[in-house]
Amino acid sequence: MLKRLILLVFLVTTAAGGYIYATQNKNVLPEPAIQPSDAFSLKILKEKAKNLSLSDYQAPEENLPADIKNLNYDQYRDIRFVRESGPWYGQHLPFELQFFHVGSIFQYSVLINEIVDSKVEPIKYSAAYFDYGKNNLHNLDGDIAGYAGFRLHGKLNSPAYYDEIISFLGASYFRALGKDQKYGLSARGLAIDTALQTGEEFPIFKEFWLRKPTKRSDSIKIYALLDSPSVTGAYKFEIIPGKNTIVDVDAFLYPRKKITKLGVAPLTSMFLFGENTKNRFDDHRPEVHDSDGLLIHNGNDEWLWRPLDNSKYLRISSFEDNNPKGFGLLQRDDNREHYLDFEAYYEQRPSVWVQPQGNWGKGMVQLVEIPSIQEIHDNIVAYWVPEEEITAGKEYHFAYRLNWYKDIPETVKIAKVLNTYTGIGGVSGMLETDKRKFVVDFSKLPNTKADIASGKLIANVSTSEGKIKGIHMVYNPITKGATVYTDYQPNGKTAELRISLVKDGKTVSEVWSYQWLP
Repeated sequence: MLKRLILLVFLVTTAAGGYIYATQNKNVLPEPAIQPSDAFSLKILKEKAKNLSLSDYQAPEENLPADIKNLNYDQYRDIRFVRESGPWYGQHLPFELQFFHVGSIFQYSVLINEIVDSKVEPIKYSAAYFDYGKNNLHNLDGDIAGYAGFRLHGKLNSPAYYDEIISFLGASYFRALGKDQKYGLSARGLAIDTALQTGEEFPIFKEFWLRKPTKRSDSIKIYALLDSPSVTGAYKFEIIPGKNTIVDVDAFLYPRKKITKLGVAPLTSMFLFGENTKNRFDDHRPEVHDSDGLLIHNGNDEWLWRPLDNSKYLRISSFEDNNPKGFGLLQRDDNREHYLDFEAYYEQRPSVWVQPQGNWGKGMVQLVEIPSIQEIHDNIVAYWVPEEEITAGKEYHFAYRLNWYKDIPETVKIAKVLNTYTGIGGVSGMLETDKRKFVVDFSKLPNTKADIASGKLIANVSTSEGKIKGIHMVYNPITKGATVYTDYQPNGKTAELRISLVKDGKTVSEVWSYQWLP
C-alpha cells in the first residue's frame, strides 16, 4: 500500500505538470485550529475554515532532522507502527487507530485530535509508538512534530482480525476498502486546476478530528481542515465499513481567490493497458489496471460507459450535465485470468461510485488520462467541475457518498458494457488499414438471442467525425449478451463514437462512448 501511495502523491502529479504542497520539506507543528479541551462541532470547524480563508496562505515550515528527511523508500517502509501502542488498542472498540510516521517524501506533520465527550484532546506524537526496524534513529521526541497521516482498522473480513479500512496520507488523498478488497484507486478531498498549463495545485488536510467510537458504533466520523493557496475547507467524513464500504462526505469550501477549475469528489486511479490497448505493451500479463472505465449516470437518466485508455498523448474528456446522479471509476473486469498477477491481484481492486447528495446544478464530469509506461504511476483522474464561477468570499457546499464496492450499489436493469476490443478494419483476408474495427460486448438482456434474430434489438452507432462503415450484431454465447462489430473510418479529426442497444425505440443498454484521437 505504501509504495503505491508514495508514487501516487509524487510521480503522477509530476507527470500532470503540477506541484504538491503535501511534500514540501516543512514540519513545524502548526497552531491547532481548535484549542485543546474546547467544545467541537462542525459549525465551529466551518467558522475556523472561513476565518482561515481571510488570511494569506502559510506553507508549513521546515523542521525535520536530516536522518528522517532523507530516508529512502525501503528505509521508510521499515518504520512500522506498534499496534499495541495505539490509543484505542485493547478497549474492545469496533475501530483501532494507527499512525504513519513522517519521513521520506512525507515531510510535514498533520495534527490529529480525538473528540471525547464533545471535547478536543490532541493525540501527541511519541517515538515509542513506532518500531524503526534497521534504521539508526534515536531521541526523536524532541525533533518530530507529529504524524504524516493515519489509518483505521476494523473487523471487516473476520471477527478475529482488525483489517485496514481507510487511510489518510499525503495531500488530501485517502483510500478505503470493502470486504475482500485490496487497495487500488484513491479519492481526494479536492482537485484544483488539474491538467492546466498553469500547473495543478494540491490542497492538504492539515488537521484532523476523530470522534472516538463506542463499543456499539457501526460507523466513525472524521473531520478535517483543508488548506491551500486558493481555498480552505471544512470536511466531515462518516465511514461505514462493510461489504461495500461507504464514506459520506460533506465539504464546505471557502476560496481565497477565483479558482479557474475546481474538481469536486476527485478520484485517482491507474490504467496501463487492457483488452483495448495491449498492442502498446510487451508484457506477459493480459491486462494491468486498477480501473477499466468511467461510468456516468447523468441527469437525463442516461448511463454512459467510457473505457479507459493509455494513449501517447494527454487526453481530456468532458461530459456536460445538469444535476448528475452519479459517476465513478470502475474495475468492472474481475476475472483473475484476465490479469494473471498473483501479487497485485488487480481483480480484487475496488470500484468507487460517487453519489451526489442534493442538486449539484450545471457542470461536467471530466476525465483526465495521462500517458504512462509503468503501473506505478496513477495516471487517471475523474471529478465534477461546476459551471458556477468559484470566487472568494463565498461558501460552497458539496455533499456526496463514496461507495467502495465490487458490485455497483445502484439497481441497473439495462445491459452493461463488458468488453471493448480494437484492431485493423475489414475482415480476415481483406484488411483495410484506413479503418479501425471496434468490437463491444454487452451483457445479457431478457430474450437477447431471440430479439437479435427477429430484428427487435438493434445497435445504434454514431460518430461526430469520420464515417461508420458497417454495423453487425450477433448473439454472444459466452456472455449471453450482444456483441456489436463496426468499422470506423477517421477523417483526421478528433471524434466521439457512441454505441448503444435499442429495442422498441428505447435505449436498453449503457451508451458506449469512445474518444478517437488522430
